[in-house]
Amino acid sequence: MKNIDCANCSAKIEAKIRELPEVDDAVLTFATRQLRVYSHAGTALLPKIQEIADQIEPGTVIEVRTRSSKSNCIVYMLENIDCANCSAKIEAKIRELPEVDDAVLTFATRQLRVYSSAGAALLPKMQEIADKIEPGTVISIREESRDTTKAPAPDKHRRDIPELVSGGALFIIGELLAGSMPKLSSVCFIAAYLILGRNILLTALKNMKTGHVMDENFLMSIATLGAFLINQFGEAVGVMLFYRVGEAFEHRAVEKSRSQIMEAVDLRPETVLVERGGEVKEVLAENARVGEIVHIRPGDRIPLDGVVVDGESRVDTSPITGEPLPVSVRPGSSVISGCMNTSGLLKMRIEKELSESMVTRILDSVENAAASKPQAERFITKFARIYTPFVVALAAATAIIPSLITGNWDHWIYTALTFLVISCPCALVLSVPLAFFSGIGAGSKRGILFKGGIALETLNKVKIVVMDKTGTITRGDFSVQSIHPAAGISENELLAMAAACETSSTHPIGHSILTAAQKNALTIDTPSQLEEISGRGIHAFTRYGELLCGNVKLMQEYHIDCSSYKEEAAATGVLLAKDGVYAGYILISDTIKPEAASAILSLKKLGIRTAMLTGDNQSSADAVAKETGIDTVYSKLLPEDKLNILQRLRTDSGSAMFVGDGINDAPVLAGADVGAAMGSGADAAIEAADVVFMTSSVEAIPAAVRIARATGSIANQNVIFALAVKGLVMLLGLAGIASMWLAVFADTGVAMLCVLNSIRVLYKK
Repeated sequence: MKNIDCANCSAKIEAKIRELPEVDDAVLTFATRQLRVYSHAGTALLPKIQEIADQIEPGTVIEVRTRSSKSNCIVYMLENIDCANCSAKIEAKIRELPEVDDAVLTFATRQLRVYSSAGAALLPKMQEIADKIEPGTVISIREESRDTTKAPAPDKHRRDIPELVSGGALFIIGELLAGSMPKLSSVCFIAAYLILGRNILLTALKNMKTGHVMDENFLMSIATLGAFLINQFGEAVGVMLFYRVGEAFEHRAVEKSRSQIMEAVDLRPETVLVERGGEVKEVLAENARVGEIVHIRPGDRIPLDGVVVDGESRVDTSPITGEPLPVSVRPGSSVISGCMNTSGLLKMRIEKELSESMVTRILDSVENAAASKPQAERFITKFARIYTPFVVALAAATAIIPSLITGNWDHWIYTALTFLVISCPCALVLSVPLAFFSGIGAGSKRGILFKGGIALETLNKVKIVVMDKTGTITRGDFSVQSIHPAAGISENELLAMAAACETSSTHPIGHSILTAAQKNALTIDTPSQLEEISGRGIHAFTRYGELLCGNVKLMQEYHIDCSSYKEEAAATGVLLAKDGVYAGYILISDTIKPEAASAILSLKKLGIRTAMLTGDNQSSADAVAKETGIDTVYSKLLPEDKLNILQRLRTDSGSAMFVGDGINDAPVLAGADVGAAMGSGADAAIEAADVVFMTSSVEAIPAAVRIARATGSIANQNVIFALAVKGLVMLLGLAGIASMWLAVFADTGVAMLCVLNSIRVLYKK
């Protein structure tokens, strides 16, 4: 692909191509600008793919390269990996395998996605790579069911406590005997070093054979053995002890943060109570089938998506939607998995299996989002590859050049050894992905699903929020307010004609007309011929004759004189014509969401402009804008007009976010820098969006922006803090002030603080 320089756009192009029915899979790698499409249709797909690219990123040129094999994605789990820098190296090495088309290793979730036609046959090669870079790491294919009987991989940290206790005790004894019994003290130091550093030394030796000499094992080995050579026995053991303690705390901090985030989004049930054979049985959730009846006791979490068939209760939906107020449910009510039954016993018919239920969709969304790496993470990974060799070269120069000038070899070698400890880049590589993963988890807790770190990163830079009116700012629950027939036509006759035109409509306005006709017990005719004219209305042939039902543009297009129609503020007019003659109009109004005005005010406080796009008339749009405080309004728009105006607003104001919920909003959602869809909206809109608001609340818009900004701020804090501390310790080392102990803090201590800082976003209000 040529002329594509927007990572967010490339992700949208990839998603749209994957939706094509002829496509088995598609992978667009922004870094290499390569698009891999796996399809039996071959190059015949090029026009469709080019059309998608033109819609999302005009000017993009696609050149075809064919492949003979089909590439599949297999998800693997990695156990015992606690080094972010090593995970980046493993990912890079797996990508270099000739059988691999692409690979993404997400350190935050320990998931490795490998795209290859070789399938699981690659596992031995990948395990070999992991063994060389991070010994003890175990790679296995992810099991969809959570089998508690399966033995976990041995934890390589299981010996931490006994080794730290015994090594620490020998270190203290060595320090106490250093003055009176120096030989015995040296024996204690050497024994302590072998206990604490044995595995690190062995790993460093193994890695040297394969050329991996820039990892923390090698650097710590050189630094501590160098301390022994300049007779700093106590320093060498103390640094190794401090490093092992810091590494253990860092490991537990990473594991704790992972579990906190995943517990917030993994609401899948272990078991469910199912009616089978006349009795209630407890079965594994993945074994429950569609159509079966499950019992949900008070205090139980709703296990699967379904419909209540017996019982009444109140359901706490906050775990899924973030909505604080419980919702009443009764027979016929739809309920979604993950919510909590707070009062009465409910019997529910299963509508979706566990793999398709809301809780699984949320978990998958978070895991997939974590695999979508933002540009900041990619930059830090590349920076780490330069940073470590640079600091190692600086350490070598520090050891040799000043020593040749001053002759004080011990001092400058010691200073160089502190540099080697500081050169480990783990704190840098860990800081950004964990911050973004925490932001994704924080959004899920509030009913906001981010479809990737790129969405969070881009949302942080948004300058204007552009919103659709119906279903976004308003509830979308239209109702007929008044009927205004022309001379010679009754109100019921006008309503019946409108209802006949709307029989196949899925639009809320059409539904409100049908509801009003049914309430008046009118007979609704089925048209013999019907044409829906996008953005204008409906042209139908019925027993009443040829009917036009729509807006003023439709009437003008068919040269209907509608001069007697009068627009009214805060109401939408549906005009009708019969056999080429104006027949009257129906006024329909919607309700503004109660939180809309406060949400718009929150956006303004964040320094973000607001705009509203709608196909409604000017007076109705202005009334909504006035009540909510929206800055700019565009009315009487066709779907294609919305995209054009959005592009203009992006040019004038900067990065733009579009929020909508309708099928006709999908092109605009895909064309925005960040597309957001209301969870109650059309599936096409939800699929095209980068962010989904499960609550369908306008308040979710500023909340998402705040999460994105907090995430970006924390990621920047981590990077600046890590670099600042490492840089400061280097300067102190050159001045002869910093010790190797302080250098260890600049490595493992800073990494642990970055981990703790990253999960703050989970608890921010």
